[in-house]
Amino acid sequence: MQEKDIIEEINSQAPGQFQVRTDLALEQKESFEGDGGEISGVKLKEWRRQKSQVKLTEVKILNEQGAKAMGKPKGTYLTLEADRLSKADDEYHSEISEELARQIRRLMTEMINWKEEDLPSILVIGLGNASVTPDSLGPRVLGNLQVTRHLNGQYGDSFLKDRKLPALSGIAPGVMAQTGMETAEILMGIISQTNPDLIIAIDALAARSVRRLGTTIQLTDTGIHPGSGVGNHRHSLTRESLGVPVLAIGVPTVVGAAAIVHDTVSALVRVLSENDNTRGTGNWIQEMDPEGQYQLIRELLEPEFGPLYVTPPDIDQSVKQLSFTISEGIHQAVFP
Repeated sequence: MQEKDIIEEINSQAPGQFQVRTDLALEQKESFEGDGGEISGVKLKEWRRQKSQVKLTEVKILNEQGAKAMGKPKGTYLTLEADRLSKADDEYHSEISEELARQIRRLMTEMINWKEEDLPSILVIGLGNASVTPDSLGPRVLGNLQVTRHLNGQYGDSFLKDRKLPALSGIAPGVMAQTGMETAEILMGIISQTNPDLIIAIDALAARSVRRLGTTIQLTDTGIHPGSGVGNHRHSLTRESLGVPVLAIGVPTVVGAAAIVHDTVSALVRVLSENDNTRGTGNWIQEMDPEGQYQLIRELLEPEFGPLYVTPPDIDQSVKQLSFTISEGIHQAVFP
């Protein structure tokens, strides 16, 4: 088979089969040419907070055309990028918590018509496996939360109302290998008994870029969908499936090894193309489209090693810090 035939075969198989894995709408937007604002059915807004130097990007998928182009459901995807989140800086993490609270309140207003004087019942779900560090963000956030719903049972039905406190409850449902039950099955039983107005789901995500690990927080009003998250959820956790609006908060903690190799190959191709002796090899790889290159890498890697994911060496400390940052953001958002 000639080089040209190999390229055509790989490119013909690539669409829809070998997409670079990412749970971030921001990274999906970046995969398009231009600034992403040209995508039909997708609205883009970017701004920056001067004090904390946090960059915020809002991607709104407006219709089915936009959803098909982005490969994600209709809704709002808000991303906070803060490079210093990876540092042990309590003052900076406090600033991020304030920004996170501001954006949670904004989405709550849109999702349940929330007003500051309202005292909603909120169920927080800590998704993931507490025994696997990159997937432990959800349970750790839940462990930091100050729940209040039980206080009515202890001190009287009007205890929270008299003190103008919302009913905040939480659950870390674990994973099916631990419980033998789907997360959605567990939640349906809890929801039928507690009747929350809103669910906030915390999850660890997969990113496309190493630089976003532990430094990016995504909020979305679309809930959790199959195949997303580090644990690759089997069933959706959405308003449609649970009967309650679901605000999802996620932080990328892993990146696919194939994506890292793809970035490395891109850099290698540039070097090869600049050298007279290796220019032909570099040009051969460059002729492939990005999906074709990614497929080739997966075909080389996965038969040998399987689908690998990479996480930073300091992930334990990073997840611990972020769990406090997110739990404090939730506290500031829901408590007066």
